[in-house]
Amino acid sequence: MSRPPLVADPTLRRLGGGSWSGGSPLRVVRVSRRGAEILEELSRGARWEPSDGPEEELAARLLAGGLAHPCMHPGYLSSPALPAAGDVTVAVPVRDDLDGLEALLEALAGLPHGNVVVVDDGSLDPGAVARAARNHGARLIRHGSARGPAAARNTALGAVETPLVLFIDADVDPSGLRIEVLLAHMSGEGTVAVAPRVVSSGGSGILASHDRLRGPLDMGSVPATVRPRSAVPYVPTATLLARTASLRGIGGFDESLRFGEDVDLVWRLVEAGGVVRYEPAARVTHRARSGWRAWLAQRFDYGTSAGPLERRHPGRLAPVSVSPWSAAAWASVVAGHPVLACTIVAASASRLASALPGVPRRAVVRLAVGGHLAAGGELARAVLRPWWPVAALAASMSRRARRWLLVALLAELAMVPGPLPHRLVEGLGNAAYSLGVWRGSLRERTAGALLPMPGWWGERRSRTARTLRR
Repeated sequence: MSRPPLVADPTLRRLGGGSWSGGSPLRVVRVSRRGAEILEELSRGARWEPSDGPEEELAARLLAGGLAHPCMHPGYLSSPALPAAGDVTVAVPVRDDLDGLEALLEALAGLPHGNVVVVDDGSLDPGAVARAARNHGARLIRHGSARGPAAARNTALGAVETPLVLFIDADVDPSGLRIEVLLAHMSGEGTVAVAPRVVSSGGSGILASHDRLRGPLDMGSVPATVRPRSAVPYVPTATLLARTASLRGIGGFDESLRFGEDVDLVWRLVEAGGVVRYEPAARVTHRARSGWRAWLAQRFDYGTSAGPLERRHPGRLAPVSVSPWSAAAWASVVAGHPVLACTIVAASASRLASALPGVPRRAVVRLAVGGHLAAGGELARAVLRPWWPVAALAASMSRRARRWLLVALLAELAMVPGPLPHRLVEGLGNAAYSLGVWRGSLRERTAGALLPMPGWWGERRSRTARTLRR
């Protein structure tokens, strides 16, 4: 078996007339009768093993659009053609976390891999780090002073002699990693990196409980192709398997970034033409921050990366990307003109129908209305996240602004899963993150991470697919 079978993304839906939708951003695909049969089976939960020729082309398009994902079932994982564990060097950056390093190296002893490189980034007790590395047979490289996680990973990357490198932070427990699943993804020529799910652990109380439900590094339970402005726009490098040559080809991590260096790395890999995948079937556990001050500081620090990232990747950090149709419709609602808003929605549906000939009108209306509702959700999230300082100021001066701020708050509470206390903690974390966004944007003198970006209902046409953007 040279390539893994595929399974459907949860968003895959039949529209009728030989058309299907799904993926992120939403894609509308028109297929042949045989293609429709394949998608019908996928939508029912079946695995599909594409053959050569037209099926291989369809599989490539489904993967590229996020309508389907590789399925790493036991039969495929036993294939002798997959990369071997000996092709992997484990790279561990650490600074002053001796307990975490000891636990990690002990856990790695039970996982198949080639060798381990530990980079001590200026720990206060270098002797203890050296003993831990020596006791577990790891190679040690030391920085005389702290240079940051990006520099530590680059130092490790320079010492790697295998085709693959697995970065794991010292505060990660890799017990559920399933490295064979990550390795199987690297059998595809275009795949340059794959990340497992990172869940939070440790501690007690509402913060620890919240992080176990919605940890800051947890990208969810659904596999995905990673790319900007999609359901999984990036993956953290707390644990990441990547091709050594691909990382070196883009210059490794940007050492000038204290936060957001993982986002920048992933986006540069994608911009270079590589495929990055997220695989939640492999899982690691990350130690959560304890205490409100440390927890809020972490989210604030993450937010400060928005300004530097916007400088490097213009437009990728915009808090909202909605079409002019959606912007006009929601502006009409806020201004108190619901009839005008309905007229705009109807006009946009008519325009979308002309862009998607053959798709039943009822399906087109569902797509249009769904797009406007999703745009409303984006706007509500933006009001309560990056725009909340401005929204709060407006609410202090306007009754209408207070009313719509309350609507946005209720919409946000409805969209965030979990019990009410968890939703309130999520809101507090978002507020801290947003303050960090403002700090980073002001420091970099860029407003890209604070301003909306126009989106368009695309009309890219080909024989097999069209893309629908909000």
